[in-house]
Amino acid sequence: MSATDAVNVAPTNREQLRAWDGSEGAYWAANADYYDRAVAAHHRALLAAAELRVTDRVLDIGCGTGQTTRDAARAASAGSALGVDLSGEMLAVARARATAEGVTNTFFEQADAQIHPFAPASVDLAISRTGTMFFGDMDAAFANIARALRPGGRLALQTWQPIAGNEWIREFSTALAAGGEMGGPPPNAPGPFALSEPDRVRTLLQSAGFTNINLDGFAAPMWFGRDAADAHRFVFGQLGWMVERLNDEQRHRALDKLMATMREHETSEGVVFASEAWIITANKPT
Repeated sequence: MSATDAVNVAPTNREQLRAWDGSEGAYWAANADYYDRAVAAHHRALLAAAELRVTDRVLDIGCGTGQTTRDAARAASAGSALGVDLSGEMLAVARARATAEGVTNTFFEQADAQIHPFAPASVDLAISRTGTMFFGDMDAAFANIARALRPGGRLALQTWQPIAGNEWIREFSTALAAGGEMGGPPPNAPGPFALSEPDRVRTLLQSAGFTNINLDGFAAPMWFGRDAADAHRFVFGQLGWMVERLNDEQRHRALDKLMATMREHETSEGVVFASEAWIITANKPT
């Protein structure tokens, strides 16, 4: 039995497990520093909104390579932080970095937060940095997270606003489509923009029993590499699947277009693109 087969996931999340505990998760693990730097401004905004307390017991949903978990654990120095993710390789990086940085009140588990049997009312704060948009059953996932929170517990999430406000994905997708149709999941399907519409977010959280739901818009540049060549390598390594259906001529044209947009976005700080996110906060009633 493979490691992936050994992870208990909801049937609606099997494709996510194959991706995140497969090549996609491996790529994120190998490029952890790039991904963390890309969303550095959003990371700071999320932690500020979370209002971490020294005794908090924190659950980090879709923790990836664990930057959010480690930083939460540092703030909750008399508490703890548990990071859960589907990717074994990303969790291996998370554990190694926690050990190297001497963050001893962190714990990591390979688990599907949609169905994992968290101890009821065992968590003071649940956080997620771009990790809650991929659940196959959003209602079940947020209900499960709510059960884990104690009465009065808090929720703090970062999700992307609609594509129109996110230059990075528009530019990358347009380039790699090579003049064809830009692909993407249907509305409300698991994916980066599944929680981009405020009305849907409020409905989901209200249905799970959350109150005091707030969505604050946050805009910041995202960094993708030291220069155009570095950013091209990084982005194509993640999105190369988009050109698999193209013929050789189309593929070369797509790669040239991607390089061109990287050059257009070179600055003294590296290659940067505009982005817009939601910082979402809510409470479980007392």
